Amino acid sequence: VHLVESGGGSVQAGGSLRLSCAASGVSNSQYCMAWFQRTPGNVRVPVAIIGSDGTTNYADSVKGRFTISLDNVKHILYLQIDSLKSDDTAMYFCAAKRTFGGLCFGLSDYTYPYWGQGTEVTVSS
Repeated sequence: VHLVESGGGSVQAGGSLRLSCAASGVSNSQYCMAWFQRTPGNVRVPVAIIGSDGTTNYADSVKGRFTISLDNVKHILYLQIDSLKSDDTAMYFCAAKRTFGGLCFGLSDYTYPYWGQGTEVTVSS
């Protein structure tokens, strides 16, 4: 499995970005996929997850502003970020794990074996 993120950049507060994660090696398999945010303390925390059935879950801090989606044909994971805040400034990583039925195990699950290299988002006020 190979994951490659793109779409990061520098934007002003209130703006929007769409991050993409191109996934290879995931066809014909069931995966839970996630977007993580690396905090200033260098800890990766999940902000949004999506199962292969489209079920999503979001961290409270991003609900209503972040939207995760998955193109199962092109195998691309997206994260639409609206109403950007300075607190959203971070490196964002996509992650994947193969699970039975492609189900995710919630935002407390950090055990993803596959990671992209990250894409950086900088929000200026």
